[in-house]
Amino acid sequence: MNKDTRLSDVLHVLLHMAQVKECLTSEVLARSMGTNPAVFRRTMAGLRRAGHVISGKGHGGGWQLARPLEEITLLAVYEALERPTLFAIGSRGRHPECRIEEGVNSALAETMRQAESLLLQRFGQVTLDQLMPSQAKGSTQTCRSALPATPRGD
Repeated sequence: MNKDTRLSDVLHVLLHMAQVKECLTSEVLARSMGTNPAVFRRTMAGLRRAGHVISGKGHGGGWQLARPLEEITLLAVYEALERPTLFAIGSRGRHPECRIEEGVNSALAETMRQAESLLLQRFGQVTLDQLMPSQAKGSTQTCRSALPATPRGD
């Protein structure tokens, strides 16, 4: 089963964006996310609507953070991505008249609801600045997909 890595990808990109004052192009950011610019722009649209990033077209355009990392929570990013599925566990539905299946499905659904509630509560407590490694602050070269220092234009 494929895992949805959009949340992790976007968090990675946002943290790198915080290290650069200039606008970053969709091409540069898409490369950092391991995707193409059109997919990157679609993925980032919700973050732009939520006011976490801004973007401009043309020469000198690109993407920038619209607010400091300490004002953006994991929950805000998760919601801007339209709440991707957190868990891949599903319930059987082959025999709806089976009382055992009904009991199992009910227990799984309630447990998953509680787990999701706890996870989202924790997401709301973590701001993006807490994710930034202390040695990375002020450095754009923290990993292989680090962004170039002066990309411009979208």
